Amino acid sequence: MKDLSQLLKVAVTAAHDAGRYAQEMSAGGFVVDNKTDAANLVTDVDRECERRIVEHLLADDPTANIIGEEGADHSGSSPVTWHIDPIDGTSNYVYGQPGYCVSIAASMGGVPTLGVVFDPSHSETFTAITGQGAFRNNEAISVRKTNELLGAIVATGFAYDRSIRFHQGTVIRDLLAHIGNIRRFGAAALDLCWVGCGRLDAYYEIGLNSWDYMAGALIASEAGAIVDDLRNGPPTSTFTFASTPSIEPQLRQLLVDLNADIPLVSKKSAS
Repeated sequence: MKDLSQLLKVAVTAAHDAGRYAQEMSAGGFVVDNKTDAANLVTDVDRECERRIVEHLLADDPTANIIGEEGADHSGSSPVTWHIDPIDGTSNYVYGQPGYCVSIAASMGGVPTLGVVFDPSHSETFTAITGQGAFRNNEAISVRKTNELLGAIVATGFAYDRSIRFHQGTVIRDLLAHIGNIRRFGAAALDLCWVGCGRLDAYYEIGLNSWDYMAGALIASEAGAIVDDLRNGPPTSTFTFASTPSIEPQLRQLLVDLNADIPLVSKKSAS
């Protein structure tokens, strides 16, 4: 098996190929479908980007394991598993907004080992290997040195499940009195990278998949952020939390007190 720096090069090449293709196609002409919800969009560009990424990864190692958002899974004998989001922020992409990216992570034994997030709209490539720091366009990045929670900018996202959104709305309502402001950009991988490079002070979201958070979470962590599931475990599909260390204890306690990682289902939807 290749070392991690070689695997990172393969992932960067794949991300650039897919991201530049997506950018070329962004003027229109793509086909839009719905997945589980009218707001949960997918395009033929998502699927082509995933196909290109998988082609790069399997050309490098035919034994690799792959988990792709659009279903391009592959089982192999390699200890490496790739987690692919070909376009994170598809709704942004469909609406002609710049907040989309390609996210690729590798894990071994369930532990993230490297991550790549490519933002074609701004020509920014975020990368990290475990224990080696985080980078934007090959320059080291670090979290913002925020000291005051009342001035902090915190990003989040919203579930497709509308019964969960109600709970998320109540959390934001009560959180806003204690922070500077809320942002909702629409691409979890970018939000996490922006915590890592100081464009955000913190980020949290419920209900992500491994392809959504794994690369960005590793990049944020390697840049100095505290990243976990809010309850001191690794980030999971249940909850992902990332914060600059200076405000982390206060923000964590607020989110715990507000049960931010415990969605409420209305009696109507539960009946």
